[in-house]
Amino acid sequence: MCLSNTQILCNTGGLRDIPTSLPSNLEELSLSKNEFGTIRNDAFSQLRHLKKLYLDGNVIQEIRPFAFRGLNKLLALSIQYTPLSYIGEFSFAALQNVSGIVLSHNKIAHIKANAFAGSSHIGIIVLSNNPLKTIHSHAFSGLTYVGHLVLPGGIKSIEPDAFNGLEQVGQLKMTFMDLEGVKPYTFRGLKNVNHLLIQTSDLGVIHKDAFFGLEHIDQLNIVSNKIDAIEEFHLASNFSINVLHFHKNHVLKAPKYGDASFRVNRISTEENHFPCDCQIHLVLESDFVNGSVDEFRRHNFCISTAEFNGKPMSVVDLDSIASCHDRLTKDNYGSGVSVRSNRLCFALVIGLMAMSRRLLYSSI
Repeated sequence: MCLSNTQILCNTGGLRDIPTSLPSNLEELSLSKNEFGTIRNDAFSQLRHLKKLYLDGNVIQEIRPFAFRGLNKLLALSIQYTPLSYIGEFSFAALQNVSGIVLSHNKIAHIKANAFAGSSHIGIIVLSNNPLKTIHSHAFSGLTYVGHLVLPGGIKSIEPDAFNGLEQVGQLKMTFMDLEGVKPYTFRGLKNVNHLLIQTSDLGVIHKDAFFGLEHIDQLNIVSNKIDAIEEFHLASNFSINVLHFHKNHVLKAPKYGDASFRVNRISTEENHFPCDCQIHLVLESDFVNGSVDEFRRHNFCISTAEFNGKPMSVVDLDSIASCHDRLTKDNYGSGVSVRSNRLCFALVIGLMAMSRRLLYSSI
């Protein structure tokens, strides 16, 4: 259906391929609910004036490299409700000044390296409502100047350097993830982000160097997550992070002495749940406490032991709880006494047995 010389709607037309004989002055094209399964290389390169492109509801299974190259005036691109299971290398490469790329409600499970390489000045990229499980290394390499990057929930693995080469981002939003851990170098090479939001996720273990190489972040917001353990969490001064918000997280195992250090301009840690057994001393001596210890204890809570679960950390009598090091020393000392006692008992038994044998022989 030609609505005008510059607008064509060809929805539910049974097309098995993208037409090649479209008018070159076309500004809006909708090819939704057709039958083509592949978007070939340079599929729209002749449409230099195209501003809006809708490809929703097709049976798209493959987007080949540089499929949208040449669309220099494109403002809106929508590919939704398709069986597309992955974003391949360079599929969305070389796009410029696009207001929005909407890729929600597909079957995307993987994003391969360099999928968006060379694209810049993108208002928003929406990947929500996809069964995305793995973000591969360098998936967003070469993508610059993005207003918002919205990832789907359910991500299970983020490979090292997944965001390496992604620069100048307004907001990177990561929610409802189910990770075994935040791997070393996950955020290496991610630069110049206004808001990095990690929220409402199971983060597993935060491993050493997970945030190494992250640079120039205005706000790093880690909010409402479950964290099994913090192996190491360092934010060095050369990372140039302005504010760290660490709020409403449940931390099951505290970092050891010196393994949580934050060289940021401002840190806010409120409404978190930390261990209140011997590990409470590890928490209170870490950089999670920025300022008054008493103030920190009033605004954060206990996750253990059962006696203190859910209560403010301020209710815990610190003098009554030995540090983990002191407890370990005491336990080791107790174990030594026990071993010596067992050895003494064993020696007495052997002595009594020998005496019994001598008495038996003398009576014979």
